Amino acid sequence: MKASRLAVVGTAAATAVLALSAPAFAHVSVQPEGAAAKGGYTVVNFKVPNERDNASTTQVEVNLPADHPLASVMPQRLDGWTVKVTRSKLDKPVTAHGEKIDEAVTKVTWTTDGKGIEPGFFQKFPLSIGALPEDTDTLVFKAIQTYSDKEVVRWIEPQKEGAEEPEHPAPTLALTAAAEGGHHGSAAAEDASHTEETAEHTDEAASATDGSDTTARVLGVVGILVGLAGVAYGVLAGRRRTNA
Repeated sequence: MKASRLAVVGTAAATAVLALSAPAFAHVSVQPEGAAAKGGYTVVNFKVPNERDNASTTQVEVNLPADHPLASVMPQRLDGWTVKVTRSKLDKPVTAHGEKIDEAVTKVTWTTDGKGIEPGFFQKFPLSIGALPEDTDTLVFKAIQTYSDKEVVRWIEPQKEGAEEPEHPAPTLALTAAAEGGHHGSAAAEDASHTEETAEHTDEAASATDGSDTTARVLGVVGILVGLAGVAYGVLAGRRRTNA
């Protein structure tokens, strides 16, 4: 009886572990490096996991929001992947940050002829984007994932407020409030980090100089003491010879 109960408990536990680790819980997502402040610039990473056991991801397509076009979109080179940036005329020109925009980057596509994202792995695809819009709290990017066996998964379903997460949710970037004193976003944080590092290096240099001065003083005193000891030894030796 006890053995059967243990078997039931073990089976239930194993089922729970499998349910929690099922690939269906993984999906394409987007996260900023630092803050994604309204009106600023930031670097975002599209995290693409491989959800298949017998195929690799060989192409990733990210569509940028047409209702909030971004004037600057720059990809980072990735070993083994080629990247194509597609610019298009907007159906309706928009005004952003005082400038009229009638053309913008609408799609970025990464393709590989190599192994791609193999089963059990994920890949990050970085983009530098800006200036971020100030009239919305989120940006929705529709992504399309293509596997080596030609299967296509469309991560394009928007998340509705109060509803459960859809089966293939579109990557959504949450924007934060604009930084005080200007719209700098993560660039301001990076500058602050550089300033802090410079201050730390200055303090370290000053500390090293103080340490060097202290060491020099100690060595000087030791040298004087050694010299005095030598003189005293010479005097005593001279007296011994005279007495002899």
